[in-house]
Amino acid sequence: MNPIVEVNVQSEIGKLNGVIIHTPGEEVENMTPENAERALYSDIINLSIAREEYKQISGVLSKLTRTYEVKDLLCNILRDENTKAEVLNRIEKIEPFIGEESPKGSLKEQLKGESAENLSRLLIEGVEMVKDNLTKFLSKDWYALRPMHNFFFTRDASMSMYNEVLIGRMANSIRDRESVIMQSIFDFTPEFKTHTLTIPPIPGSNQRTRTIEGGDVLIAREDILVIGNGARTSTQAIDMLISEFMQRKSDKTQHLIIQQLPTTPESFIHLDMVFTLLDRDKCMVFEPLILNPGNYQTVHIKIQNGKLQSIRSEKNLLSALKKLGMDLEPVLCGGSDDWNQEREQWHSGANFFAVGPGQVLGYARNNYTIEAMNNAGFEIIRANDFITGKITPNDHSKYVITIDGSELPRGGGGARCMTMPVNRSNL
Repeated sequence: MNPIVEVNVQSEIGKLNGVIIHTPGEEVENMTPENAERALYSDIINLSIAREEYKQISGVLSKLTRTYEVKDLLCNILRDENTKAEVLNRIEKIEPFIGEESPKGSLKEQLKGESAENLSRLLIEGVEMVKDNLTKFLSKDWYALRPMHNFFFTRDASMSMYNEVLIGRMANSIRDRESVIMQSIFDFTPEFKTHTLTIPPIPGSNQRTRTIEGGDVLIAREDILVIGNGARTSTQAIDMLISEFMQRKSDKTQHLIIQQLPTTPESFIHLDMVFTLLDRDKCMVFEPLILNPGNYQTVHIKIQNGKLQSIRSEKNLLSALKKLGMDLEPVLCGGSDDWNQEREQWHSGANFFAVGPGQVLGYARNNYTIEAMNNAGFEIIRANDFITGKITPNDHSKYVITIDGSELPRGGGGARCMTMPVNRSNL
């Protein structure tokens, strides 16, 4: 990295100028049926196929914008010995066993001696446990430092929110190191012009009651955040975010639209699994929840001049946005058939990522969703046709680039989950 990158994301659809990604590596393969559930997977992913599919995402993005790989960013900051020590100190606070002494010294001291390249790999792929005492010998863990199986979903551990980066407070401890690494990247990369915002845990509590992840936070407009409240993002964390906006005492009105989500099935894990923005006037929705929320409330919170001006229930998410001047036409995930909607939502059919207004990426496998996109005026472009230059998006004002997805969706996410934008042009 050399040019200064000012973090600026004022919408979900502004032209993409920079994005952080993470190509899945050995950390995905370092999984067994025994630990898959603990790693938040319901199945084991075939890494070789997943990598080929991911090449389409990285290949498309590299032709459209500037891409940054997590491992490269991490490696760059670890070249500084003081930064290396601080990153390991941060990790030790959430994984204290790395400082425990053993016949070979603490794992932390061993890691300090690694090169930046090797340490960045180990912090992501994991460190195998040396069975040098009885406790370790009898342990069922293979790793002293567990692999970060979920890190290719770069959206969750940090999120660009206007000119800041909100660091995720993860719902599951297996992902805590992701947040530490992403915060460290933004704190210690001189070329990133921003500062990080964190949500502290409740003092004296061991329970994860204040949790927030990037899949639940959408920047609808420079004054509107849409936030999902479900299995991964709690009301307590959203309350902390409300307090943050109130403390700033800005005379500009800040709107938060909160959408309650079911905690089951697991495909409803984040808001962007049921709702994403596609264009200035279009959005992708899972109809049964977004248009007909039933018992799942939509709440509009208005903040101005350091005060909570109002908090009220709305009919649904689109109705709330329309009142604020965002009149969005819904495109239905899975089309109009209930059965197809459920099937395709399960495979991240609603999870699209915009590279510009009306220009998005999504999975090819969701046929009825892609057909609905086409009927809504989006040209369908296969990722490989774009990468090889057979088709250029310049010929179309609105398009969806389709990514092959047989293995990647089994990890539980789509194109938005796997991308963390750092800069977009303002609309």
